[in-house]
Amino acid sequence: MNGAKGRTNGAPPATSGAALSEENLKRIAAARERFTAGADTVHGVRPEILMSWYRCRSEYEVDPDLERAPVAAEGGTHSMEHHVVFAELGGSAACAAGDVTGVDAVVTVADSDGRVLASWGSRRMLRLAAGSNLAAWSAWAERTSGTNGVGTSLESQRPVLVRGPEHWCRTFDAWTCAGVAVRDVVTHEPLAVLNVSCWRTPLSDAVLPWLSRAAAATEAKLRQRARHTGTLLAAAFADARVPCATPLAAVDTAGKVVLANSGAAVLIGTPADTPAYAPAQRWAPQVPGMPELARRVTERARQDPCWNGTTRVYVPFLGTALPVAVRPVLDGTQVIGALLALGPADGSDADSSEVEPPPGRPGPSVPCPRSSPHRVVALREDRWVLLDPREIRFAEADHNNVWLTSDQGRLLGAARGLDRLEQELVDEGFLRVHRRFLVNLGRVREVEPGFKGTLFLATDTRARETVPVSRRHAPSVRQVLGL
Repeated sequence: MNGAKGRTNGAPPATSGAALSEENLKRIAAARERFTAGADTVHGVRPEILMSWYRCRSEYEVDPDLERAPVAAEGGTHSMEHHVVFAELGGSAACAAGDVTGVDAVVTVADSDGRVLASWGSRRMLRLAAGSNLAAWSAWAERTSGTNGVGTSLESQRPVLVRGPEHWCRTFDAWTCAGVAVRDVVTHEPLAVLNVSCWRTPLSDAVLPWLSRAAAATEAKLRQRARHTGTLLAAAFADARVPCATPLAAVDTAGKVVLANSGAAVLIGTPADTPAYAPAQRWAPQVPGMPELARRVTERARQDPCWNGTTRVYVPFLGTALPVAVRPVLDGTQVIGALLALGPADGSDADSSEVEPPPGRPGPSVPCPRSSPHRVVALREDRWVLLDPREIRFAEADHNNVWLTSDQGRLLGAARGLDRLEQELVDEGFLRVHRRFLVNLGRVREVEPGFKGTLFLATDTRARETVPVSRRHAPSVRQVLGL
């Protein structure tokens, strides 16, 4: 602490700034009213705020009259990177709280889903924040609470400032908030958010630079860690027990190449035998499916660290799909990437398309996760039900639960989250038509026009069973159905 000034070095000073005049506030509030009523163009609103409003209205369909942020849903798993970032940001927030409370501010840390983990500030500020549910165990993602410092920073690549009526929900107009997301330096996905909020008081001009410095300091530590995992991937590459002629590459969790031998380098379009340890230096392969493959492998390996598998990837250099044997690489329990052994172009079952499991981690070779499963698992009371995708008419999200409306009744899906089910069924004729609905296009029987470009899809005309299509998804639905 700086005894003369009474604040932590590096934290934002208690000065007023980034304020809006009363006239500007009224103009923004009026623009929001026109926009929520359906106007597509409004003036006098910053582009990043207007884009957030579009998401809130057309994609997330957030109620602008929402009075409090909802309670956060259970679920979600956090990696080691998440925990490190939470600890770093918690330390920054705790140190800054002594300063920002002097200007009626509360500092919060939230996870990558916008769920607030902890808040710091004076008793008065924490009490005011609790009135809007700006407290632990509440959900502040844009999809749940509209435009705000936490949720909008998750959607942005830089710090975000939201002032008064720039919030999507009218009840939050008394707040001015600024947030920044800390992102994974490999995948660039958000890991956490640091947010500062003031009640009826402008934030300091120094808050946004301070947030940027806090995020940059945390991401610098993540880069050091990522460079280390790059050396571990290169070591796993060197230790791989495959025939010498096998095209072999080591990739990170984003599908970037850390090291490839000459056989793999020709196929995927990267330099050969040239290690790239730091995330910013890693090679981008000329194989469009590599990022998706890396993501699926990472998800599967987190569920089963002993897993090894095979799949096929399209290689533009050859104009065909090659079989690929996959072996995840872990550092302790953390998945840091994978080794990919590319097989022969004719798809024959040669030895070079197999990867041995590492010593001490025996396990059967399992197929790489499919994008189109043969069965969808659901739950009826205490029984598992195996559904053919063709039996499912549509799926509806209820927070992290997914309900399947099927020929066998309405069942609770085993998959958590509609996004995951959408990935599994994308090749089975299913289409996302609304943030809460996924529909089997093969079961659509009637299409009914709705208000301002929306649609309703009837999947069972006898029971008057309809699925809403949001304005955002209506054009793609019309195109797919040939309307």
